[in-house]
Amino acid sequence: MLAAIRAFAKSWVAAVLIGLLIVSFAIFGITDVFRAGNANTVVKAGSREVNTAEFKRAFDQMRTQLEQRAGQPITAEMAAENGFDKRLADDLALSASFAELMRKIGLHPSDKLIAGEIQKIQAFFDPVSGRFDRKQYQQRLGENGLTPEEFEREVRDQLAEQHVAAALVNGVRAPRAYSAMAAVYVLEDRDFSYFMLPQSSVPAPAAPTDAQLTAFMNENREQLTRPEFRVLTVVRFSPALNANAPVNITEDALRKRYDYRKDTFSTPERRTIVQIPARDQATAQQIVARLGRGEDPAAVARSLKVDAINYADKPQTAIADRRIGQAAFQMPAGQAAPVQGEIGLAVVKVLAVTPGRSVSFEEARPALEAELRRDAAAEHAYALSQAYDEAHQAGANLSEAAQKAGAPTVTIGPVSRDGRDPQGQPVAGLNQKLVDTAFGLPSGGESEVTDAGENEYFAVRVERVIAPSMPPLAEIRPQLAQAWTGRELAQRLETRANELAARARKGESLDALAASAGGRVVRVTNVSRQNAGQQQGTPQPVLGQALSVKPGEVFSVRAAATGFAIGKVDAVRPGGGPMLVQGVELARQQMTQTLIQEMIQSARTGGRDKIKPKVNYDLARSAIGLAPASTPEGQKGSSK
Repeated sequence: MLAAIRAFAKSWVAAVLIGLLIVSFAIFGITDVFRAGNANTVVKAGSREVNTAEFKRAFDQMRTQLEQRAGQPITAEMAAENGFDKRLADDLALSASFAELMRKIGLHPSDKLIAGEIQKIQAFFDPVSGRFDRKQYQQRLGENGLTPEEFEREVRDQLAEQHVAAALVNGVRAPRAYSAMAAVYVLEDRDFSYFMLPQSSVPAPAAPTDAQLTAFMNENREQLTRPEFRVLTVVRFSPALNANAPVNITEDALRKRYDYRKDTFSTPERRTIVQIPARDQATAQQIVARLGRGEDPAAVARSLKVDAINYADKPQTAIADRRIGQAAFQMPAGQAAPVQGEIGLAVVKVLAVTPGRSVSFEEARPALEAELRRDAAAEHAYALSQAYDEAHQAGANLSEAAQKAGAPTVTIGPVSRDGRDPQGQPVAGLNQKLVDTAFGLPSGGESEVTDAGENEYFAVRVERVIAPSMPPLAEIRPQLAQAWTGRELAQRLETRANELAARARKGESLDALAASAGGRVVRVTNVSRQNAGQQQGTPQPVLGQALSVKPGEVFSVRAAATGFAIGKVDAVRPGGGPMLVQGVELARQQMTQTLIQEMIQSARTGGRDKIKPKVNYDLARSAIGLAPASTPEGQKGSSK
């Protein structure tokens, strides 16, 4: 499950790690940060622990990804009702156990390797200078609740997992006999006939009575019940509300900001270089000579059974080996020379040079002015929030405190827990944090000033709570009558389709049956499981039945909201020829990938069985603001 969740991940941390460790992530999944010695332990796997704060961070990231996939807000309650909190805890326990097993068997990537990998991550580069920026590195991690030590531990765990994966799957291939059976199955050709049962073949239902509609409503009470709605009063403190306010920007302030940001405005020199490892000086000289004769660097590296390292238009700070970077940026374009790096000897050739450029004060002025305006707007928003908070703490209610602070209020709602109005449309101007805060308050309750991120703050008051309720029959009569009629019609058609299918099984032809029902037989030929997706004119349920039943078998299937089809498989032919050969190889590749994933998953499961992690599901629920659930005896202590 965690792998599916990570697939919709768009947070920068997920992007960084996936970019760095794509193979490991595709196989292993997310390894969160595991710290020892935390009293509020959700997961404990040997020396590894996941505390409540770490679990909440992982849960929030997962929920964000679910929201992006679903296209609507998802509350913690909704996620927990579908078991995502427990699945996340189990997956974290699995990852923690495997990381602990790697530690026990001595797999420990070096600090130098970790530093080299982190310094390649573009998210930690200054966007203007193109250099690795340690301040930005720490800031980005802090924004996501991580310290450098925690992040580096996570990278180390991922690299260890990657090394284990490479060792396990090296040389694995699925047996050809397995892929041959799969290819024969996929390429099998079938001919079949079917006809759609028209609605005119059964009598139309009469208009429903109020009693029938009331009974239908009660049958579908859960789906028809409207959720709880709330009417809110909100006060916001946002830089965007003050973006156009006049700001006194002095020349001195601009100069100071320029001096502080001068390096980030400048563009460093960039170079395209190739680096080829060399065993010794003699080998290095041979490489230099071959490059000097114009040989392709990649071909030279392959002949020596090493991998060439390419840096395309990169600044010096992007080169992992500091000594090689210094030497490469002192060489003229086109030169190749041996360089003794921090890790080993290599030959470096400079392929291209892009000169750097410094930005003058006047060129930077528009950007500097925009920065200072944004800073002033953020400071003003914060000052308003502080003035509001002082008034609120002194006893003023939300509206009174907002008026004293000079901040406008707005009424929002009715709004549901998922941020929608009674018509099911998203309510503008809301974020999930504001909604979650509002639904955590009683009627008449007011929140404290809450940080919404991006220098924005808010406070909310619940003016009215509208309890969940069924809509009155008069309000939804047309829609309800349509749904009731559709259900009745579908039931009648299903009964009629089953009768006709039974007659077909006794030997009556489809043509005769179709004529008696007012339908028309459609004949489809040469359909395989490989080309079934190209059969645009045939309903998918009909295709599914035709490809799954035995030769000569009659089937009846619902093929639309109120449509039913009766069909029969006329012929089945095994696949063969060149397509079968290609299919065998393609199936073998797919089966090999499945086999590799199963091997890795078995290794992780073995790590869990060896380490025997403990999972506190009640504490996991508490970490995300939910009451403990009633768990079966023994479930609290062990991850299943």
